[in-house]
Order: sequence, then structure tokens, then C-alpha cells
Amino acid sequence: MIYVTGDTHGDLERFKSKSIAKRLKKGDFLIVCGDLGFFWNDSKAERKARKWLSKRKYTILFVEGTHDNLNMLEQIPQEDWCGGKVRKMQENLIQLCRGFVFKIDGNFIFAVGGGESQDMEERDANGSWWEQEMPSPQELIAARERLTEYRDVVDFIISHDCPAALLKNVEREEGTAFVNHLNLFFDQVSRECRFKQWYFGCYHLDKKFPPNHTAVFQNVIPLGGSPSEK
Repeated sequence: MIYVTGDTHGDLERFKSKSIAKRLKKGDFLIVCGDLGFFWNDSKAERKARKWLSKRKYTILFVEGTHDNLNMLEQIPQEDWCGGKVRKMQENLIQLCRGFVFKIDGNFIFAVGGGESQDMEERDANGSWWEQEMPSPQELIAARERLTEYRDVVDFIISHDCPAALLKNVEREEGTAFVNHLNLFFDQVSRECRFKQWYFGCYHLDKKFPPNHTAVFQNVIPLGGSPSEK
């Protein structure tokens, strides 16, 4: 079975909570919608946390957010997995690369990580902020072409950020959310593609936006479920 949750920011206690520890079993998948956070500075504590995660019987899948060390992630070569490209950080800890469609447990899932840090001017380039955090126009063109190969129909969409049309309904801790080219791309996908549910984690919010968009943060919900299904 596949479950979805939001930003974990390197908090191991989230994975020790009853909602995960007592629920997920061998063969299950947990998708984190960005800002996984266990790839940041490669400290001793961080390596210890990743070792603990490697012993879980379920598989952790994630898209990158704006608080993941992208230089560190990119040191791992891409490989083919379930129809798309991934980076296997560990056998059970897998980054879903931007703009690919994956067939996982019978579901077609379109995954697009990345986002824009609103506090980038306060962060250090290649130390706490990475230029490649935003998908390039070329990456988004390739992503849209892959969706076309599936006739613009998938079961689920996983991202960190959300379509521009939803920005007025979500709140950033830093203040007003600004529209960028990724939000506009997501608007196009939302209009032109058919999907059952779209999950995103950027806004630290557990809320459903009818008919088929869901912000997820601390809740752990089954794929296809809503925030009320904890």
C-alpha cells in the first residue's frame, strides 16, 4: 500500500510516530512531498538517522523541496525504476526525479520536485540554498512531454509546490506566496490532465482543496485519501 505525508525536515521522530511505525509494513511505500531533510550536511547524526531509516521494512520515496541539499543528492547517479528515473540513496530510500511518471503498486504517479525559497537572500549559495532548486524550463518541457506519452492521464500527482490557482488559499509562514514559473506550469497540468488526486507539501498544511488537490504535512494518509483519513 502507498501512503503520503508532508515535509519531514530531518525529524526522525516523525518516522517513529504511531501513524507510521504502527501502520506501514513490509512492501508498503511512504511518499514524502519534499523537504525530506536527511540530506543536508552529512553530519554524524544525519548519517546515523539515515542508517536507522535503512532498516525500515517499507520504502521511503521523496521528491526534493527547498530544504534538501541538491548538490549532495546529485552525487548519486540516476537509474531506471518503475518507469522513470530515480536516485537510490539507500535501497529503501529513493528520490523520484523530476518530471517522470512511475508505475508503483499499480498506480501511475507523476512526480515533480523543486520549489522556490522565499528566503534565498538570507541563505548561502551551495551551503543552505541551491540554484537548481527550481526546475528549469527545459526540465518542465520534458516533463510535459512525458505526460503526453500517457495521453495526459495519470492516477496521482506528487509535488512540493502547488498550482498558482491554489496560492490564494494557502499561507506561507514567511508571508505572501509569490507566483513563479513552476506554479504556472502546475496550473497548466491541472487544467489539461486527468488525475484522481494531487498531493503537495510545501505549505505545512493538512487540508483538502476540492475537488482533487490536497495539502499534506503531518498527516499520513493512504494514496487516494484525504487529510481526515489519518
